[in-house]
Amino acid sequence: MSRRTALVLLACVLTDTTQAREIPPPAYQVAAQRAGIPSTVLYAVALQESGIHLRGRLVPWPWTLNVAGQPQHYATRAEACTGLRQALKRTPATRIDAGLGQVNLGYHTQRYAQPCDLLDPYRNLAIAAEILREQHTPGDDWLLAIGRYHRPAGGAPAARYRHSVGQHLARVLGEPRLEITSRRNLP
Repeated sequence: MSRRTALVLLACVLTDTTQAREIPPPAYQVAAQRAGIPSTVLYAVALQESGIHLRGRLVPWPWTLNVAGQPQHYATRAEACTGLRQALKRTPATRIDAGLGQVNLGYHTQRYAQPCDLLDPYRNLAIAAEILREQHTPGDDWLLAIGRYHRPAGGAPAARYRHSVGQHLARVLGEPRLEITSRRNLP
C-alpha cells in the first residue's frame, strides 16, 4: 500500500467517525454572550423546546406555543400572538409556554410587559439565556442547569429533559454522545 493510499484511507475513516460541529446561529451567540452562557447550550434548549422539522432538518421555530401540553406552530408572529391571546382566555398562564425557548407565561411574568413580547425571537432568546444562567451553579455541569431550566425542583422530569437536550447538545457539538460529568466547560 502506498503512502498516498494510506492517507486517503485514513481520511475516509476519520470522516466517517467524526461528526461535524453545528454552529449556533448569530442570534443565539449574541444572547448567550450577553448572559454569559455557552451558545451551544442555548441552541440545544431551543431545539428541544421549539424544534420542528423543516427541509429535513430540526430547527427551532420562533412562533411556537405549548398550551397545556399541546404544541402549536404558527406561520407568523401575528398568528402566534392571536393564538396566544386566545389560549390565555381558556388556559391558566402557568400552562402556556411561548417562543424559541418556550418561556412560561405564568412563572416568568416579571420578564415581559405583554405576553406577545415572548414571540419576539431576540427577546425570547435573551430571557431563555437569563433563566439558564440563573439555573447554573459555577463549577457545575451545564446539563444540570438545563434540567433546572425545565424543572427547577429537579427530579425525574428534569433528568428526562436533561437527557433529551443532551442529545441535541451532543449533535451540536459534533459528539456521538454527551456524558453529564464530562462537559463542564462547553464552548
